[in-house]
Amino acid sequence: MDQNVLHNADAIDNLIQEFNKLPGIGPKSAQRIVFYLLRAGDEQSKLLAEAILSLKQKITLCSTCFNVTETDPCALCRSDRRDRSQICIVEQPQDILAIEHTGIYEGMYHVLHGAISPTEGVGTEDIRIKELMNRLKDGSVREVILATNPNLEGEQTAMYLSRLISPLGIRVTRLARGLPFGTELEYADDVTLTRAIEGRQEF
Repeated sequence: MDQNVLHNADAIDNLIQEFNKLPGIGPKSAQRIVFYLLRAGDEQSKLLAEAILSLKQKITLCSTCFNVTETDPCALCRSDRRDRSQICIVEQPQDILAIEHTGIYEGMYHVLHGAISPTEGVGTEDIRIKELMNRLKDGSVREVILATNPNLEGEQTAMYLSRLISPLGIRVTRLARGLPFGTELEYADDVTLTRAIEGRQEF
């Protein structure tokens, strides 16, 4: 195919570049997606565009746990069946999906939306630590589970939070080492994650 044909199609190039910015999608994958959409009917492209716009317009953050939600507070925070004496701290909303999929944790959550990383310019003020400490003030929480990722940034964040929370007399635990160092929670399989939750240790 004459490459000049593609270079003259700005709409194609622009969309390939936008898909290429998404995590896990390289240039070839982005190109395949764009040409698939070109071949697909107008209705499919319209539905995709509407779904993306709806995502940005309807999704907000829960004012309690900072999970993504369409209603505030979110369904987990509203539930009467959850154990409010436990809070599991995760880095990102998708980590909640991974833990919920195991079916063994019944407590509450708190999403930091990041991890402490001086090299990336992310400090303690850039993630939801202040909001977490406010949640712990009333004394109703007996255990905080540190479920940050088992990598350098996650460990730094867990250590910092442990130093803040331990003086409050709250039990602080960390997911067991069944999770290999350097992995991310959202990619852990159910068995490994279940063992990590059940085998959590004092931090």
